[in-house]
Amino acid sequence: MGPIDPSRLSRWFDAYGAALSLYARQWLEAGLADDIVQDVFIRLMSQRAEPRNVKAWLFRSVRNAAISGLRSGKRRQRHEEQAAARRPAWFEARAEDLIDAATAQDAMMSLPSDQREVLVLRIWATMTLRDIAELLDEPVSTVFSRYQAGLEGIRNRLVLSCRTKND
Repeated sequence: MGPIDPSRLSRWFDAYGAALSLYARQWLEAGLADDIVQDVFIRLMSQRAEPRNVKAWLFRSVRNAAISGLRSGKRRQRHEEQAAARRPAWFEARAEDLIDAATAQDAMMSLPSDQREVLVLRIWATMTLRDIAELLDEPVSTVFSRYQAGLEGIRNRLVLSCRTKND
């Protein structure tokens, strides 16, 4: 048996498309449900042979895809919430540290983004100032100025923090 006739696919879509979309909305919002239905019809189109019971195959495929989409959406949402709760982990807290990691993290986050970017590239990515300048399409002198200003900003913030804690 050859590929499925496009006119049959069109008839099946006309006959079942709206019901399949409504069925998928039990698990997903309307736009995602419609996407799932389209994906299922694309999968059907790529089948070598027509399923024995096309209607049952379509509904089972939509159900499975919608439930998978719901699960992956929940995982993605959990991951995004966890990531939002944490700031970038540039510093690891260790007992022997002289400053606490949260204070260092706050100092880093208080910098303007262009200074913070240069510091991250220089310190954590171990890039040279010349490499950073090339990456950012900036003169080396500009990158160096941002690097110095970023270090000074962190130093000032940490000194202020140490004074506040010890006073």
